[in-house]
Amino acid sequence: MQSRGPPQIYATSDVHSPRYLSLLVSSLPEKGEACLFLLAGDIVDRGRVEAAKPVFDAVRQKFPGSKLVAVFGNEEYHDREDEYRRAYPYVDWLSDEYRIYDCNGTSIAIIGTRGAIDRLTTWQRRHMPWLEEIYRKRPTIIARLIDEARMEADKVIVLSHYALAKETIIGEPPRVWPYLYSKAMERVIRKKKPDAAVHGHAHRGTPRAVVSGVPVYNVALPLNRKPVRVVPRIGLDLFGVR
Repeated sequence: MQSRGPPQIYATSDVHSPRYLSLLVSSLPEKGEACLFLLAGDIVDRGRVEAAKPVFDAVRQKFPGSKLVAVFGNEEYHDREDEYRRAYPYVDWLSDEYRIYDCNGTSIAIIGTRGAIDRLTTWQRRHMPWLEEIYRKRPTIIARLIDEARMEADKVIVLSHYALAKETIIGEPPRVWPYLYSKAMERVIRKKKPDAAVHGHAHRGTPRAVVSGVPVYNVALPLNRKPVRVVPRIGLDLFGVR
């Protein structure tokens, strides 16, 4: 029997359309092949629902066979989530939930979340203080979802907007780290060990790291300058280098 190769999965984030739209378009291959194309939030700037359309159009044109899976970032405002879902029904928008996809015979569970941060921004404290409770509870929710998804799928990937490991925000000024990631979310990755973790938000961070054996990808477009291939861990071949 011929062994199955790793599933083809690509990811990006922080297009902040229209700000980095031209960079995304120029970085896409003439024709890409992937089962899943993941978008880790901040697809647009300032909640502009209509600005997501050229992003999705570009990806769908270059990756016509891919399923688009997205999470909301801090620029996709909370009160407009339903607008994104109505405007782009062909995108699977995940918010503290998971879906399972078949990738060439491998079942892949994508757990999608905005993620969490250790400290609210000044604007959030003033206008959205209730986020503090959400960020406190979210790591427990994601831990439970990893356990559930592992019972149903061959591979489990956590897709978050906010960063999931300190190592992948190195490059950003240390004073802003509490606004970029959550120590509690990193503890979940270390303890529950999904097969990969994907995030954005840290434009000047580090592209990838290994956290307790888990490959963690920072797929922010301003950092990587192109979509990133995500390979769930396969034995010792953590990044699926070919």
